[in-house]
Amino acid sequence: MRRYGRELSVAASILLLALVLAFLAPGYFSGENLADLFLANMPVLLIALGMTMVILTGQIDISVGSMFAVCGIVAGALAKLGLPILAAGAGAIVAGIAMGAVNGALVAYVRMPSIVVTLATMVALRDGLRWATQGAWVSDLPPDFQWLGLSQEVYPILIACTAIAFAAAIAWGLRNLAGGRAVYATGSNASAALLAGIDTSFYTFTVFAITGALAGLAAVLNSVRFNQIPSNAGLGLEMKVIAAVVVGGTAITGGSGSIAGTVLGVILLGAIGPALTFLGVSAYWERALQGAIILAAVVAEAIRERAEKQVVSRA
Repeated sequence: MRRYGRELSVAASILLLALVLAFLAPGYFSGENLADLFLANMPVLLIALGMTMVILTGQIDISVGSMFAVCGIVAGALAKLGLPILAAGAGAIVAGIAMGAVNGALVAYVRMPSIVVTLATMVALRDGLRWATQGAWVSDLPPDFQWLGLSQEVYPILIACTAIAFAAAIAWGLRNLAGGRAVYATGSNASAALLAGIDTSFYTFTVFAITGALAGLAAVLNSVRFNQIPSNAGLGLEMKVIAAVVVGGTAITGGSGSIAGTVLGVILLGAIGPALTFLGVSAYWERALQGAIILAAVVAEAIRERAEKQVVSRA
């Protein structure tokens, strides 16, 4: 139970929020509102799966919002050129992989700090996209682009199954595959991992590339919800993603965390804003409340690490 203490505390917070809403704002649980909540937070969830792996290695990627915007525009542009929707989506994912790989190569092999690298690419990609599009949105998309050519009722079910499959696969891989254990080892103690024969640079590079791929996938699945694709999409997305991962219990210093915790973190933070609206509280409090939750999570992690160090020193 102690091993999953953070996950249980987040789950308890979600349950408490649900109970409050059940009594004070039962309309929150309408099927339409829950579907809207899921679709709005789906990009955060998919990218957070990759961000969890990045943070587990002791790194961070704050360029995911910009990558998300670029990949959305790429998908729309390729669709307008006449490519089938699957080909346009694949092109956007490849673009995400390429951008993530650049970040990964600079961090893993050039040994640049990840915060510096991804800050630079965040700004470069965002301003480059603004220059390339002149701020214009991609419009006049093919009819089969929206909802992937499916009905509006079927699409959320497909996306839910996709998100569950990715979360389950990554969670299983991190716990059961040698590569997953190497990700934990890289973030826990890179020097010890090297001595154990683990190519820490390769795994650091790989998690950045995977995160780029997930940003591309999230951009495609989000873009098909609308008949236009904005060039300024993803503003602030990186902070939502990182916050969900940290609140879910992944140590910001790396080496500790779980996909289950990240999923719970996405649910908790994604539910807060609409909950405030249903409870009649100003939406301006959303960021303040999210910030307080993040701070509490970081403080709790620091206290836990200090307690563990004291136990080890006494032993």
